[in-house]
Amino acid sequence: MNATVGDHLVVHGKTVGEADREGVITEVHGADGGPPYMVRFEDGHTGLVFPGPDAVVVHQ
Repeated sequence: MNATVGDHLVVHGKTVGEADREGVITEVHGADGGPPYMVRFEDGHTGLVFPGPDAVVVHQ
């Protein structure tokens, strides 16, 4: 998984009916665009994310 600042990270819900979470990547801490990423989510929460298999990067 590779990302740059400004890309979006989408984390899919883990159970039926759980909404996806989407946020903007504000910092990339890994080598060559790899995780972890600092992400500002739609609800205003900001956190360091180590994305799992339920997450995808949408390049902007």
